[in-house]
Amino acid sequence: MFYHIFAPLSQTEIFGYNLFNVFQYVTFRAIAAFITAIIFSLLLGPKIIRLLKKNQAVENVNEYVPISHREKEGTPTMGGLIVITSLLISVLLWNNLVNSYIIIMIITTVWLGGVGFLDDYLKNFLKMKEGLIARYKLFAQITLGLLIGAVLFFGMHDNVNITQISLPFFKGVSLSLGWIFIPFVVFMITGTSNAVNLTDGLDGLASGIVALSGLALGIMAYIKGNFNIAEYLNLEFISNAGELTVFIAALMGTMLGFLWYNIKPAQVFLGDTGSLALGGILAVLSILLREEIFFAIVGGIFVLEAMSTIIQRYYFKYTRIKTGTGKRVFLCAPIHHHYELKGMAEEKIVIRFWIVTALLVAIGLATIKLR
Repeated sequence: MFYHIFAPLSQTEIFGYNLFNVFQYVTFRAIAAFITAIIFSLLLGPKIIRLLKKNQAVENVNEYVPISHREKEGTPTMGGLIVITSLLISVLLWNNLVNSYIIIMIITTVWLGGVGFLDDYLKNFLKMKEGLIARYKLFAQITLGLLIGAVLFFGMHDNVNITQISLPFFKGVSLSLGWIFIPFVVFMITGTSNAVNLTDGLDGLASGIVALSGLALGIMAYIKGNFNIAEYLNLEFISNAGELTVFIAALMGTMLGFLWYNIKPAQVFLGDTGSLALGGILAVLSILLREEIFFAIVGGIFVLEAMSTIIQRYYFKYTRIKTGTGKRVFLCAPIHHHYELKGMAEEKIVIRFWIVTALLVAIGLATIKLR
Protein backbone atom coordinates (compact mmCIF):
# COMPACT_ATOMS: atom_id res chain seq x y z
CA MET A 1 0.00 0.00 0.00
CA PHE A 2 2.73 2.47 0.96
CA TYR A 3 4.56 1.67 -2.27
CA HIS A 4 1.52 2.56 -4.36
CA ILE A 5 0.82 5.72 -2.34
CA PHE A 6 4.30 7.19 -2.02
CA ALA A 7 6.40 5.80 -4.91
CA PRO A 8 4.54 7.97 -7.48
CA LEU A 9 5.55 10.99 -5.37
CA SER A 10 9.26 10.15 -5.61
CA GLN A 11 10.02 13.35 -7.54
CA THR A 12 8.03 15.55 -5.16
CA GLU A 13 10.28 17.74 -3.03
CA ILE A 14 9.46 18.80 0.50
CA PHE A 15 11.77 21.50 1.88
CA GLY A 16 14.18 20.62 -0.93
CA TYR A 17 14.28 16.87 -0.20
CA ASN A 18 12.78 13.94 -2.11
CA LEU A 19 11.44 12.29 1.04
CA PHE A 20 9.28 9.79 -0.83
CA ASN A 21 12.08 8.52 -3.06
CA VAL A 22 13.05 5.81 -0.56
CA PHE A 23 9.80 3.96 -1.22
CA GLN A 24 11.15 2.95 -4.61
CA TYR A 25 14.05 1.04 -3.06
CA VAL A 26 13.75 -2.64 -2.29
CA THR A 27 16.28 -2.37 0.55
CA PHE A 28 14.29 0.30 2.41
CA ARG A 29 11.00 -1.52 2.02
CA ALA A 30 12.56 -4.86 2.99
CA ILE A 31 13.88 -3.41 6.25
CA ALA A 32 10.54 -1.70 6.91
CA ALA A 33 8.66 -4.95 6.19
CA PHE A 34 10.98 -6.87 8.55
CA ILE A 35 10.40 -4.38 11.39
CA THR A 36 6.65 -4.20 10.75
CA ALA A 37 6.30 -7.99 10.79
CA ILE A 38 8.16 -8.33 14.10
CA ILE A 39 6.06 -5.61 15.73
CA PHE A 40 2.76 -7.08 14.58
CA SER A 41 3.83 -10.60 15.63
CA LEU A 42 4.66 -9.35 19.12
CA LEU A 43 1.46 -7.30 19.40
CA LEU A 44 -0.91 -9.92 18.00
CA GLY A 45 0.69 -12.85 19.83
CA PRO A 46 -0.87 -12.38 23.30
CA LYS A 47 -4.31 -11.56 21.87
CA ILE A 48 -4.44 -14.63 19.62
CA ILE A 49 -3.02 -16.88 22.35
CA ARG A 50 -5.76 -15.72 24.76
CA LEU A 51 -8.39 -16.32 22.07
CA LEU A 52 -7.11 -19.84 21.44
CA LYS A 53 -7.07 -20.64 25.16
CA LYS A 54 -10.59 -19.29 25.56
CA ASN A 55 -11.86 -21.58 22.80
CA GLN A 56 -9.86 -24.58 24.04
CA ALA A 57 -7.84 -24.73 20.79
CA VAL A 58 -5.03 -26.55 22.59
CA GLU A 59 -2.56 -29.30 21.84
CA ASN A 60 -3.61 -32.90 22.36
CA VAL A 61 -0.45 -34.99 22.55
CA ASN A 62 -0.76 -38.35 20.78
CA GLU A 63 0.51 -41.66 22.10
CA TYR A 64 3.35 -42.06 19.58
CA VAL A 65 5.56 -39.16 20.67
CA PRO A 66 8.04 -39.28 23.59
CA ILE A 67 6.42 -39.22 27.04
CA SER A 68 8.18 -35.92 27.83
CA HIS A 69 5.70 -34.26 25.48
CA ARG A 70 2.92 -34.80 28.00
CA GLU A 71 3.89 -31.48 29.57
CA LYS A 72 2.91 -29.76 26.30
CA GLU A 73 -0.70 -30.91 26.72
CA GLY A 74 -3.00 -27.90 26.80
CA THR A 75 -0.66 -25.49 25.02
CA PRO A 76 -2.58 -23.39 22.44
CA THR A 77 -2.07 -24.43 18.84
CA MET A 78 -3.11 -22.67 15.60
CA GLY A 79 -0.34 -20.12 16.23
CA GLY A 80 -0.08 -19.95 12.47
CA LEU A 81 -2.79 -17.29 12.76
CA ILE A 82 -0.13 -15.00 14.26
CA VAL A 83 2.27 -15.82 11.44
CA ILE A 84 -0.16 -15.45 8.54
CA THR A 85 -1.77 -12.27 9.88
CA SER A 86 1.53 -10.52 10.61
CA LEU A 87 3.04 -11.60 7.30
CA LEU A 88 0.08 -10.48 5.20
CA ILE A 89 -0.21 -7.12 6.99
CA SER A 90 3.48 -6.40 6.38
CA VAL A 91 3.30 -7.54 2.74
CA LEU A 92 0.18 -5.48 2.05
CA LEU A 93 1.84 -2.42 3.54
CA TRP A 94 5.25 -2.60 1.87
CA ASN A 95 5.11 -4.73 -1.29
CA ASN A 96 4.24 -3.81 -4.85
CA LEU A 97 0.87 -5.55 -4.91
CA VAL A 98 0.57 -5.70 -8.70
CA ASN A 99 3.81 -7.66 -9.02
CA SER A 100 2.84 -11.09 -10.37
CA TYR A 101 5.22 -12.95 -8.06
CA ILE A 102 3.79 -11.22 -4.98
CA ILE A 103 0.26 -12.10 -6.07
CA ILE A 104 1.36 -15.75 -6.34
CA MET A 105 2.92 -15.60 -2.87
CA ILE A 106 -0.22 -14.10 -1.31
CA ILE A 107 -2.40 -16.77 -2.93
CA THR A 108 -0.04 -19.49 -1.66
CA THR A 109 -0.10 -18.10 1.88
CA VAL A 110 -3.88 -17.75 2.04
CA TRP A 111 -4.60 -21.07 0.29
CA LEU A 112 -2.39 -23.32 2.41
CA GLY A 113 -3.04 -21.28 5.54
CA GLY A 114 -6.75 -21.84 4.93
CA VAL A 115 -6.27 -25.59 4.47
CA GLY A 116 -4.24 -25.79 7.68
CA PHE A 117 -6.78 -23.62 9.51
CA LEU A 118 -9.64 -25.93 8.47
CA ASP A 119 -7.67 -28.94 9.68
CA ASP A 120 -6.88 -27.27 13.03
CA TYR A 121 -10.44 -25.97 13.39
CA LEU A 122 -11.93 -29.43 12.94
CA LYS A 123 -9.49 -30.90 15.47
CA ASN A 124 -9.50 -28.17 18.09
CA PHE A 125 -12.86 -26.45 17.87
CA LEU A 126 -15.13 -29.27 16.68
CA LYS A 127 -13.02 -31.92 18.48
CA MET A 128 -12.79 -34.19 15.43
CA LYS A 129 -9.70 -36.22 16.31
CA GLU A 130 -8.43 -36.77 12.76
CA GLY A 131 -9.18 -33.23 11.56
CA LEU A 132 -9.33 -32.74 7.82
CA ILE A 133 -9.22 -36.09 6.01
CA ALA A 134 -5.70 -36.64 4.65
CA ARG A 135 -6.80 -37.10 1.03
CA TYR A 136 -8.71 -33.82 1.11
CA LYS A 137 -5.65 -32.03 2.45
CA LEU A 138 -3.50 -33.64 -0.24
CA PHE A 139 -6.07 -32.70 -2.89
CA ALA A 140 -5.87 -29.04 -1.82
CA GLN A 141 -2.06 -29.09 -1.98
CA ILE A 142 -2.04 -30.75 -5.40
CA THR A 143 -4.65 -28.32 -6.73
CA LEU A 144 -2.56 -25.34 -5.66
CA GLY A 145 0.52 -26.91 -7.25
CA LEU A 146 -1.30 -27.48 -10.52
CA LEU A 147 -2.65 -23.93 -10.49
CA ILE A 148 0.72 -22.29 -9.85
CA GLY A 149 2.54 -24.64 -12.22
CA ALA A 150 0.08 -23.94 -15.02
CA VAL A 151 0.17 -20.16 -14.47
CA LEU A 152 3.97 -20.10 -14.54
CA PHE A 153 4.24 -22.46 -17.51
CA PHE A 154 1.52 -21.03 -19.72
CA GLY A 155 0.97 -17.51 -18.39
CA MET A 156 4.43 -16.01 -17.90
CA HIS A 157 6.45 -14.37 -20.66
CA ASP A 158 9.58 -16.15 -19.37
CA ASN A 159 7.97 -19.59 -19.23
CA VAL A 160 11.01 -21.16 -20.90
CA ASN A 161 13.35 -19.95 -18.15
CA ILE A 162 10.97 -20.81 -15.33
CA THR A 163 11.25 -24.51 -16.21
CA GLN A 164 15.02 -24.43 -15.78
CA ILE A 165 16.53 -25.46 -12.45
CA SER A 166 19.88 -23.91 -11.58
CA LEU A 167 22.53 -26.46 -10.60
CA PRO A 168 24.75 -25.24 -7.75
CA PHE A 169 28.49 -25.97 -7.95
CA PHE A 170 28.40 -25.66 -11.76
CA LYS A 171 28.94 -22.52 -13.82
CA GLY A 172 26.18 -21.70 -16.29
CA VAL A 173 24.58 -25.14 -16.02
CA SER A 174 20.85 -25.67 -15.58
CA LEU A 175 18.37 -28.50 -15.98
CA SER A 176 15.37 -27.88 -18.23
CA LEU A 177 12.22 -29.71 -17.11
CA GLY A 178 9.91 -28.82 -20.00
CA TRP A 179 6.35 -30.05 -19.43
CA ILE A 180 7.50 -32.02 -16.36
CA PHE A 181 7.72 -28.63 -14.66
CA ILE A 182 4.03 -28.67 -13.65
CA PRO A 183 4.08 -32.02 -11.78
CA PHE A 184 7.42 -30.93 -10.31
CA VAL A 185 5.75 -27.82 -8.85
CA VAL A 186 3.07 -30.08 -7.35
CA PHE A 187 5.79 -32.26 -5.80
CA MET A 188 7.67 -29.27 -4.38
CA ILE A 189 4.63 -27.66 -2.78
CA THR A 190 3.19 -30.90 -1.42
CA GLY A 191 6.51 -32.27 -0.23
CA THR A 192 7.78 -29.09 1.42
CA SER A 193 4.53 -28.16 3.15
CA ASN A 194 4.34 -31.65 4.66
CA ALA A 195 8.06 -31.62 5.55
CA VAL A 196 7.70 -28.39 7.54
CA ASN A 197 4.61 -29.86 9.18
CA LEU A 198 6.65 -32.89 10.27
CA THR A 199 9.48 -30.68 11.54
CA ASP A 200 7.10 -28.71 13.75
CA GLY A 201 7.41 -31.12 16.66
CA LEU A 202 9.70 -29.32 19.11
CA ASP A 203 9.45 -25.83 20.58
CA GLY A 204 10.97 -23.34 18.13
CA LEU A 205 12.40 -25.98 15.79
CA ALA A 206 10.46 -25.31 12.58
CA SER A 207 10.20 -21.56 13.22
CA GLY A 208 13.95 -21.07 13.52
CA ILE A 209 14.74 -23.21 10.48
CA VAL A 210 12.15 -21.35 8.37
CA ALA A 211 13.75 -18.04 9.38
CA LEU A 212 17.26 -19.24 8.45
CA SER A 213 16.10 -20.78 5.17
CA GLY A 214 14.25 -17.56 4.44
CA LEU A 215 17.48 -15.60 4.96
CA ALA A 216 19.21 -17.67 2.28
CA LEU A 217 16.34 -17.27 -0.17
CA GLY A 218 16.16 -13.55 0.61
CA ILE A 219 19.82 -13.06 -0.26
CA MET A 220 19.29 -15.00 -3.48
CA ALA A 221 16.20 -12.94 -4.32
CA TYR A 222 18.07 -9.68 -3.80
CA ILE A 223 21.00 -10.83 -5.96
CA LYS A 224 18.81 -12.09 -8.79
CA GLY A 225 16.63 -8.99 -8.62
CA ASN A 226 19.60 -6.66 -9.05
CA PHE A 227 20.90 -6.63 -12.62
CA ASN A 228 24.45 -5.50 -11.78
CA ILE A 229 25.02 -7.96 -8.94
CA ALA A 230 23.44 -10.83 -10.86
CA GLU A 231 25.63 -10.12 -13.89
CA TYR A 232 28.76 -9.90 -11.72
CA LEU A 233 28.01 -13.24 -10.03
CA ASN A 234 27.00 -14.85 -13.33
CA LEU A 235 23.43 -15.49 -12.16
CA GLU A 236 20.31 -14.90 -14.21
CA PHE A 237 18.55 -11.61 -13.65
CA ILE A 238 14.87 -11.97 -12.66
CA SER A 239 13.10 -8.63 -12.74
CA ASN A 240 10.36 -9.68 -10.30
CA ALA A 241 12.78 -11.17 -7.76
CA GLY A 242 13.48 -7.84 -6.08
CA GLU A 243 9.93 -7.69 -4.71
CA LEU A 244 10.38 -11.18 -3.30
CA THR A 245 13.16 -9.72 -1.13
CA VAL A 246 10.57 -7.54 0.60
CA PHE A 247 8.21 -10.51 1.03
CA ILE A 248 10.97 -12.68 2.48
CA ALA A 249 12.06 -9.92 4.85
CA ALA A 250 8.48 -9.80 6.13
CA LEU A 251 8.55 -13.60 6.50
CA MET A 252 11.76 -13.50 8.53
CA GLY A 253 10.45 -10.74 10.77
CA THR A 254 7.26 -12.70 11.32
CA MET A 255 9.15 -15.85 12.30
CA LEU A 256 11.43 -14.02 14.73
CA GLY A 257 8.42 -12.36 16.32
CA PHE A 258 6.64 -15.70 16.56
CA LEU A 259 9.71 -17.29 18.16
CA TRP A 260 9.18 -14.89 21.07
CA TYR A 261 6.22 -17.08 22.02
CA ASN A 262 7.34 -20.36 20.48
CA ILE A 263 10.68 -21.05 22.16
CA LYS A 264 10.69 -23.52 25.05
CA PRO A 265 8.49 -23.55 27.00
CA ALA A 266 6.25 -22.66 24.06
CA GLN A 267 3.21 -20.51 24.75
CA VAL A 268 1.77 -21.45 21.35
CA PHE A 269 2.44 -23.88 18.50
CA LEU A 270 2.28 -23.26 14.76
CA GLY A 271 -0.29 -25.95 14.11
CA ASP A 272 -1.14 -26.96 10.56
CA THR A 273 -2.33 -23.38 10.00
CA GLY A 274 1.26 -22.20 10.12
CA SER A 275 3.35 -25.19 9.11
CA LEU A 276 1.51 -26.01 5.87
CA ALA A 277 1.54 -22.36 4.79
CA LEU A 278 5.22 -21.86 5.62
CA GLY A 279 6.27 -25.00 3.75
CA GLY A 280 4.33 -23.92 0.68
CA ILE A 281 5.78 -20.42 0.87
CA LEU A 282 9.36 -21.72 0.90
CA ALA A 283 8.66 -24.12 -1.96
CA VAL A 284 7.08 -21.46 -4.20
CA LEU A 285 9.85 -18.96 -3.44
CA SER A 286 12.47 -21.49 -4.56
CA ILE A 287 10.49 -22.19 -7.74
CA LEU A 288 10.11 -18.52 -8.62
CA LEU A 289 13.84 -17.98 -8.06
CA ARG A 290 14.74 -21.13 -10.10
CA GLU A 291 16.67 -22.32 -7.05
CA GLU A 292 14.98 -25.56 -6.03
CA ILE A 293 18.26 -27.44 -5.50
CA PHE A 294 19.73 -24.48 -3.61
CA PHE A 295 16.70 -24.63 -1.31
CA ALA A 296 17.13 -28.40 -0.86
CA ILE A 297 20.62 -27.62 0.46
CA VAL A 298 19.74 -24.77 2.84
CA GLY A 299 16.54 -26.54 3.93
CA GLY A 300 18.32 -29.84 4.40
CA ILE A 301 16.79 -30.39 7.84
CA PHE A 302 13.33 -30.41 6.26
CA VAL A 303 14.56 -33.05 3.80
CA LEU A 304 16.04 -35.09 6.66
CA GLU A 305 12.84 -34.94 8.72
CA ALA A 306 10.69 -36.01 5.79
CA MET A 307 13.05 -38.79 4.68
CA SER A 308 13.32 -40.22 8.21
CA THR A 309 9.53 -40.49 8.36
CA ILE A 310 9.29 -42.14 4.92
CA ILE A 311 12.11 -44.59 5.70
CA GLN A 312 10.59 -45.50 9.06
CA ARG A 313 7.12 -46.08 7.64
CA TYR A 314 8.11 -48.18 4.65
CA TYR A 315 10.77 -50.22 6.46
CA PHE A 316 8.22 -51.05 9.14
CA LYS A 317 5.70 -52.18 6.49
CA TYR A 318 8.36 -54.16 4.58
CA THR A 319 9.64 -56.05 7.63
CA ARG A 320 6.10 -56.75 8.84
CA ILE A 321 5.30 -58.39 5.50
CA LYS A 322 8.58 -60.34 5.44
CA THR A 323 8.82 -61.43 9.06
CA GLY A 324 5.38 -60.78 10.52
CA THR A 325 6.89 -58.29 12.96
CA GLY A 326 7.50 -54.71 11.95
CA LYS A 327 10.95 -53.33 12.71
CA ARG A 328 12.05 -49.70 12.93
CA VAL A 329 15.16 -47.89 11.74
CA PHE A 330 14.73 -45.06 14.26
CA LEU A 331 13.41 -45.14 17.82
CA CYS A 332 10.72 -42.73 16.64
CA ALA A 333 10.15 -40.60 13.56
CA PRO A 334 10.53 -37.82 12.54
CA ILE A 335 14.17 -37.94 13.50
CA HIS A 336 14.03 -35.20 16.17
CA HIS A 337 11.94 -37.63 18.29
CA HIS A 338 14.64 -40.28 17.78
CA TYR A 339 17.18 -38.02 19.48
CA GLU A 340 14.72 -37.24 22.26
CA LEU A 341 14.33 -40.94 23.03
CA LYS A 342 18.12 -41.28 23.07
CA GLY A 343 18.09 -38.87 26.00
CA MET A 344 19.03 -35.60 24.32
CA ALA A 345 17.37 -32.50 25.78
CA GLU A 346 14.79 -30.79 23.58
CA GLU A 347 16.64 -27.46 23.71
CA LYS A 348 19.87 -29.11 22.60
CA ILE A 349 18.19 -30.79 19.63
CA VAL A 350 16.57 -27.52 18.51
CA ILE A 351 19.73 -25.43 18.79
CA ARG A 352 21.87 -28.08 17.09
CA PHE A 353 19.40 -28.33 14.22
CA TRP A 354 19.53 -24.52 13.95
CA ILE A 355 23.34 -24.68 13.85
CA VAL A 356 23.26 -27.34 11.13
CA THR A 357 20.83 -25.17 9.15
CA ALA A 358 23.13 -22.16 9.52
CA LEU A 359 25.98 -24.31 8.19
CA LEU A 360 23.83 -25.45 5.25
CA VAL A 361 22.89 -21.84 4.52
CA ALA A 362 26.59 -20.94 4.41
CA ILE A 363 27.30 -23.87 2.07
CA GLY A 364 24.39 -22.89 -0.16
CA LEU A 365 25.51 -19.29 -0.36
CA ALA A 366 29.07 -20.40 -1.08
CA THR A 367 27.83 -22.09 -4.25
CA ILE A 368 26.88 -18.66 -5.65
CA LYS A 369 30.54 -17.78 -6.14
CA LEU A 370 31.28 -21.20 -7.64
CA ARG A 371 28.82 -20.39 -10.39
